[in-house]
Amino acid sequence: MADALEKSGVSNGGADDPEPGEGQEGKGDASSVKEEKARPESDLSPAPEAPDSTEDRPMPDAEREQERPTAEEEEDTDSMDGSGLYSLTEEGERESEGSGRRERAKDEGSRRAGRKRNRPSGGGTSGHSSSSDDDDDDDDDDNDDDEKEEELEDEEEDEQAVEAWLGTELCEMSGPRWRAVPSLRAREIGRDSSQFVRRVCGSRGLVQRLELQGRLERHSGCVNTLHFNPSGTRLASGSDDLRVVIWDWARRRAELEFDSGHKSNVFQAKFLPHSGDSTLAMCARDGQIRIAELSATQRCKNTKRVAQHKGAAHKLALEPDSPCSFLSAGEDAVVFGIDLRLDRPANKLVVVKEGDKKVGLYTIFVNPANTHHFAVGGRDQYIRIYDQRKINENDNNGVLKKFCPSHLVSSESKTNITCLVYSHDGSELLASYNDEDIYLFDSSHSDGADYRRRYKGHRNNATVKGVNFYGPCSEFVVSGSDCGHIYLWDKHSARVVQFMEGDRGGVVNCLEPHPHLPGLATSGLDHDVKLWAPTAEDPTSLKGLKEVMKKNKRERDEDSVRHGDQYDTQLLWFLMRHMRNRRPLRTRRGEGGEGDTDESWESSPESSDEEDGGPDHVQCMSS
Repeated sequence: MADALEKSGVSNGGADDPEPGEGQEGKGDASSVKEEKARPESDLSPAPEAPDSTEDRPMPDAEREQERPTAEEEEDTDSMDGSGLYSLTEEGERESEGSGRRERAKDEGSRRAGRKRNRPSGGGTSGHSSSSDDDDDDDDDDNDDDEKEEELEDEEEDEQAVEAWLGTELCEMSGPRWRAVPSLRAREIGRDSSQFVRRVCGSRGLVQRLELQGRLERHSGCVNTLHFNPSGTRLASGSDDLRVVIWDWARRRAELEFDSGHKSNVFQAKFLPHSGDSTLAMCARDGQIRIAELSATQRCKNTKRVAQHKGAAHKLALEPDSPCSFLSAGEDAVVFGIDLRLDRPANKLVVVKEGDKKVGLYTIFVNPANTHHFAVGGRDQYIRIYDQRKINENDNNGVLKKFCPSHLVSSESKTNITCLVYSHDGSELLASYNDEDIYLFDSSHSDGADYRRRYKGHRNNATVKGVNFYGPCSEFVVSGSDCGHIYLWDKHSARVVQFMEGDRGGVVNCLEPHPHLPGLATSGLDHDVKLWAPTAEDPTSLKGLKEVMKKNKRERDEDSVRHGDQYDTQLLWFLMRHMRNRRPLRTRRGEGGEGDTDESWESSPESSDEEDGGPDHVQCMSS
């Protein structure tokens, strides 16, 4: 990534490049004018020649459709304009496109009417019979024309509605904040050198040059978790194959591979800070929270269970400066505080409830600026923030404050929060909702405050999908999607600035930015880890973005109309589980660790009641 940085900095030409697509406006109008001029007048009126003439006979519909340029050829709406602002609501182009469609529909009707008037008719009885048949055919053609025109109008209205929806709640994008050549010259003379890397990593020009650098292949199942160590030299990954791999990602090789000790899908594996990369915390679908002790000789000494949830445990929350304390959250609605210095490490902090009903949890995160505060999200629409020092379950169920988008408070749809994260300084909170959008909240706002920004275009339905900030000062928002793409939005304007194909299996779940360099690692249903760096010579053109975003929106609307979508999702993942796991899972116990054990340190010794059953437990329900 360091080489990629130098390469991209020089090729940047001194500034964040404006988004490509300058000078492409007006192509659609020019094509429309040429089309009108090229259209023969005989198409609009009956041909004067006899019907047997083949030269002046009206052109068949199929041939005429082949000669007419398509909407994609008339205009390119995927490119960003020369001002560097990407907009999905280009009113002039929409009106031109819509008027062109209506004109083509009228011309089609005129040509069909001309063909009807030019039909030959015989004499006598046979002539009357032929005339009657022609009248019936004319009525059928008229009905077909009306239906096609209505369908065309409906499609046009739907298209405009989707574009209008995608174009709302956007702000103007600011100019470039980092200029490559002046910044490099300043660094050479020692001026502002301490801020150089931070400014580079937060540069929009480099984000728009991200491209695939390589793949890390070792796992035999979906890769559900990625985590860099604090120095950024090692990358941990965990998978459905129950293995954890420690990578030297720069050299593309695995340094250590060991059995996690879990009995089902590994959902998260994280290096504890200030532990010398010797302690790894893990959680999984079996509800266990385990600790792996790693040696300096690239071996796993043992793994031990320190807590047990009565349901799947999807996420761990680390305290930034603590090598021995962290939190866990499970689908049993319980939050454990875990302190490895104690004889019984697990302490039940809170059972999350809405009224008297427990709320299963998918995600948890500690505020990096105030480690007493943590936020959780799960099987309802509310973000809940707690203060560990004063959790009183008899007072508002112990909740300090709650956030939720105002339009989801009374929504009848079953909306869940699949992931939430704090920004680098704890001032903002980002939450991704299943089959909804991503919302940004101000964490200092009072209870019940509405969101500040909304990020659209992706699809979050098939898995428990992650979301993250990108950049040293949380300048961007990054998320995967069910369409297999990776989206990066500018945080302040909510506009897409990067769009990459990230997973052949169709779903990108995990996105882990490097802590110090401009790059990230991603994973999903594929069995590999993908590494991205800003090495592209030219910034992205966002080719195909508009069509994919519209497709995601239409599919989301169609699914929302169908009730019982939860069962559809579970059926989908049931089928995927069998398709992707035709080979029997090999038992690898004893290969990686010297002393894997189920020694129970936790305060809740019960085993997971839902370990192998229940509709909510499916393969690849990734973090």
